Amino acid sequence: MILAAGKGTRMKSRRCKVLHPVAGRPMISYVTDAAFSAGFSEVCLVVGHQADEVRRGLPGEGIRFVVQEPQLGTGHAVSAAQGMLEGFSGHVLILCGDIPLIRPETIKDFIGFHESARSRLTVMTTHPDDPSGYGRIIRKDGGTIARIVEQRDADEEEKAVREINTGIYLVECRLLYQLLAKVTPDNSQREYYLTDIVKEADRESVPVHGYVLQNPEEAAGINTRVELAQASARIWDQIRKRLMMGGVTLIDPASVYVDSQVSIGEDTILYPGVMIEGQTTIGSDCVIEPGVIIRDSILGDRVAVLQGSRLDRAVVQDGAMIGPMANLRPETKIGKSARIGNFVEVKKSTVGDGTKAAHLTYLGDSSIGSEVNIGCGTITCNYDGRKKHPTIIRDRCFVGSDVQFIAPVEIGEGSVIGAGSTITRDVPPDSLAVSRAKQKNYPLRSSQRPKKSDETRKH
Repeated sequence: MILAAGKGTRMKSRRCKVLHPVAGRPMISYVTDAAFSAGFSEVCLVVGHQADEVRRGLPGEGIRFVVQEPQLGTGHAVSAAQGMLEGFSGHVLILCGDIPLIRPETIKDFIGFHESARSRLTVMTTHPDDPSGYGRIIRKDGGTIARIVEQRDADEEEKAVREINTGIYLVECRLLYQLLAKVTPDNSQREYYLTDIVKEADRESVPVHGYVLQNPEEAAGINTRVELAQASARIWDQIRKRLMMGGVTLIDPASVYVDSQVSIGEDTILYPGVMIEGQTTIGSDCVIEPGVIIRDSILGDRVAVLQGSRLDRAVVQDGAMIGPMANLRPETKIGKSARIGNFVEVKKSTVGDGTKAAHLTYLGDSSIGSEVNIGCGTITCNYDGRKKHPTIIRDRCFVGSDVQFIAPVEIGEGSVIGAGSTITRDVPPDSLAVSRAKQKNYPLRSSQRPKKSDETRKH
């Protein structure tokens, strides 16, 4: 069970806290992934604030949603899931939705401790450098836990305790709801605290065991934008090390940001200032130069993306070169060994193998064949003010500089388009198309000639 119903007021955001991205993914997704990786086949997610958005942000099998409405504390959140667990006699792992650094291995160790102690209720604790803000663990002489005291309700002696509650529990399901039935909102927040099940278990003479997490960072909850940035930094650092150990060169690791779902092949080089986001796959022997941003894209082997380029939901096949300063927008597919040069923008288009658009070009809603030359300044005029229209350029065409294609239009295979032409009609295969106004030259009268400035006269 993962508790994810809170708004997270300290984030100062209209967005639900657990949907804030950590290294490119919603923080809640790290927690669900850790649970599944630890061996669980089903996760109950308790949602409340922006419940529909959380559902949409976490698609997939094995997740069942329970809505907590209103939100009256963590104990009330667990109570909201009681109906879903009716008839279940096993043990329930309870996690918080804002701990993206928790590892599956830690969860497995926690379960192993719980089982070896034959415990009915186990709490994960830890010893952070600064325990302020966390509930304190109050142990009995025998080492079991007597109660958990929230800081706002603790006295000075209790605040001096450095062992804190991580908010992670493993508890026998039937016992859990027996104890929750006795919990009251007798605290400063007037909420039902899940921590109070420990006190109730002690009253019932049920031993409460404490598993001490050695690395406090794993259970660090995110409550502010500062903590959000710190968690992202830790995950990005882990990703950088994993990439380098896997054969990827990062020239300046600290300046490269790669999201957790990205895959990069061996001998690829990432220059400083690169950002690779979302579900991106990059092949082997690629070069990604400084200032490049790649999002949700697929790059083959031996692809070069030159300085300052941006790729968003694009596919680039083996051996292609992109940039510098190119912009590949969604639904763009670039063929093998193609060249998309400086200040070229491609949108919702297919560019064939070996085709070149070297500079200052816009290709939108287009299908460009293989071995085509697109001259400098070429524009596909795809929008008529109401809807978009396609441009089709077949294989082995040569397009001169400064050509405008007024879509919809189709250029036949092997055709040549003269520089400066405006093409408004289809061009048959193996044809030369030229559309220009006839040039006329007139002599200038003396009054029409440009006057020389004083600066010009000096030279």
